[in-house]
Amino acid sequence: MSIAGQFCAQGKISSIDVLGSGNVNDTFLVALSGTEPQSFVLQRLNTHVFDRPDLVMKNMLNLVEHVERKLASNPSELTGRRWEIPRVLPVRGLDEHWIEQDGQFWRSITYINSATTVEVLRDYEHAKEIGYALGMFHYLISDLPNDGLADTLENFHVTPAYLQQFDIAQTIGCSGSVTTLKRDSRLSSAMHFIESRRAGVDVLEAALCRGELKKRPIHGDPKINNVMIDNLTSQAVGLIDLDTVKPGLVHYDIGDCLRSCCNPAGEEATDISQVQFDLSLCEAILDGYLSVARGFLSERDYHYIPECIKLIPFELGLRFLTDHLNGNIYFKTKHPNQNLDRAEVQFRLMESIEAQWTSIVGLVERLRSQS
Repeated sequence: MSIAGQFCAQGKISSIDVLGSGNVNDTFLVALSGTEPQSFVLQRLNTHVFDRPDLVMKNMLNLVEHVERKLASNPSELTGRRWEIPRVLPVRGLDEHWIEQDGQFWRSITYINSATTVEVLRDYEHAKEIGYALGMFHYLISDLPNDGLADTLENFHVTPAYLQQFDIAQTIGCSGSVTTLKRDSRLSSAMHFIESRRAGVDVLEAALCRGELKKRPIHGDPKINNVMIDNLTSQAVGLIDLDTVKPGLVHYDIGDCLRSCCNPAGEEATDISQVQFDLSLCEAILDGYLSVARGFLSERDYHYIPECIKLIPFELGLRFLTDHLNGNIYFKTKHPNQNLDRAEVQFRLMESIEAQWTSIVGLVERLRSQS
């Protein structure tokens, strides 16, 4: 309560409740009485993950300023649609936007009213709106210079770097100096899955090095529950959770969005046999995305879309398994094997993508030719 009170007038807080189900930061909805706005979001950033939270905040401030300026100069970009971006709220009475207290880092942002997020897609129209949201976000920041954003998470979404971290965790785990994990059949199978696909993990980074792809500002975590959907119109109205905004490949965002949306069983599926990649949902999302994004995608960008669809589930599964080997120090867990469970879901999703590879390549080519 004392932290929240530093972002609003004294005596106006009516309640503070946990908001969302994020795996990294702690997020709360602060409800206010007798004032406008009626609520705001309070977050405690995970400084183990974001060791320079001040740079995270500067990125967010730069991005919000850029987007608001762009929308103000040309509001017709939205063709009558609602679009909001979370704004950072200042500390009351100070020219500061965050609080550091007792080793903890706090910030507050505006709450997007009359809109919600979900964990699983409702239907194909919802899927198309998710794609539109990512396309609009990419469009609005496509002319934001990369040098205006700090790289707050070095090697974030760089799959070869995650493979190196896995190799280190695997070596330490085998020596027993950090963890005494039992090498049961599930863990052995997951590790074999990684070994059998090791050769293809540099596909996007190699294309970047060859100059076929280029870095642009990206969201970094555009999963389904970071897209706000209007309660009345069912239209996408914005992306939240902007901590991972940084220069990167748009393919990271495209692949992560499709990974989180096209598995109807969800990331926390308990019956792995239900995990599959829904190609129809993929088509709807890409259709929505390209309705906004066609103007800034190159031919080589299209070429590597199927590769990112396959790579990002593998990457996240790799990260989950590495965290499992390290003792669950990055992602929040409720039981010791939860990150292993999560890794198995992502690997099963990748297998489903591999089984439909020809169809995925054909789908992307068909959508490209419609431009």
